[in-house]
Amino acid sequence: MPRRILVTGAAGFIGSHLTDRLVDLGLEIVGFDNLSVGRLTNLAHVTENPHFHFLKGDLMDPEAVRGVVGECDFIYHLAADPEVRTGAENPKKHIDQNLLATYNLLEALRERGTPTRMVFASTSTVYGEPSIIPTPESYGPLLPISTYGATKLACEALASAYTELLGLRVLILRLANVVGPRSRHGVIYDFINKLRANDRELEILGDGKQTKSYLHIDDCIDAHILALDDKLWSNRTDVYNVGSDDRIDVLSIARIVAETLNLNDVKFKLSKRTGERAWPGDVATMQLDSSKIRNRGWKSKLNSEGTIRKTGKQLKEELQNLQ
Repeated sequence: MPRRILVTGAAGFIGSHLTDRLVDLGLEIVGFDNLSVGRLTNLAHVTENPHFHFLKGDLMDPEAVRGVVGECDFIYHLAADPEVRTGAENPKKHIDQNLLATYNLLEALRERGTPTRMVFASTSTVYGEPSIIPTPESYGPLLPISTYGATKLACEALASAYTELLGLRVLILRLANVVGPRSRHGVIYDFINKLRANDRELEILGDGKQTKSYLHIDDCIDAHILALDDKLWSNRTDVYNVGSDDRIDVLSIARIVAETLNLNDVKFKLSKRTGERAWPGDVATMQLDSSKIRNRGWKSKLNSEGTIRKTGKQLKEELQNLQ
C-alpha cells in the first residue's frame, strides 16, 4: 500500500469523489488543484481529516509541481480541462491544461528520481471514431477527432516514454462518459439546466441519435481504487478501458431527465439533421470493451440507463439544495 498519495485535480468532479474514498480508507492524501474547474466545496467531507492535505497550485507552474510531488510514491493524475467542446474555440487550453501540465508533472518526477506509480485518467475519445464497437484496448490506429482526445492520447504516450527515463510505472484508465453528483458539465447537467430555464422545450445538440456508454461516478471510483492492487500492474505501462456494457441514445436521455423533473409535455428540438455532428469533435457512437479490467475484478454496478436515472435524481437534488 502506498505511503502517501498525490491526487491532481482533487477538487474536481472525479478527483473529489476519489479523494473521499481514499481518505475513508485511512490513506495519507495530498490534494492539488488550481480551482479553475474544481471547487473547495467538493472537498467538504475531508478538509478536517488529518490524513488529507490540500495545496492550491497549478500544474503549469513547474516549481509548484516540484514542491507538491514531495514524498508521494503514488499519483492519481486527474487534473485536466474536461470539456471536449473547448477545443473548437480554444485548442490551446487543452494543450496547456492537459499536455503541458502532464509534462510538468512527469518532469518533476524525473528530477526527483524515486520509484513512483501513476494512474492516469484518460478517455474513450482517444479512439476517435473506431470501426469496432465495443472497442478494445488493442484497437488502432488511434485517430482522435477532438483536441481533447488528441492531448489525452499525447499524455498517454508521453507518460509511457517517461517510464524509460526513471523508476515510473503508469496505469492508464480510458474512461467512458462519467456522470454523477458534483458534475458541472455534460449532457445530463445541461438538460436539467435547460429545462429549469424553460420547461416546455428542450434543445438537443445533434440529431438525438448519438449512442454512448455512461459510467456512474461510483463505478469509476471503484476502478481507480482497484488500481491500488498489484494485480492491475503487469507492465511498465498498462491500459484499461472502463465503461458499462451498453449504451444509450441522447433522445432517451432527454426523456429520462424530463421524467425525473416530472415534466410530461416537453417538446424536443433537434439542433442538427440526421448524421450531422452535434459539435466539432463529438463522437456519435461510443462503447468500450471493458472485459480486460472486468477479468481482474472490476464490474460496473449500473448499466447506462441506470446510470442516467440515478445521476438525474442526484443532480436534481443537488441543484435544488444550491438554490
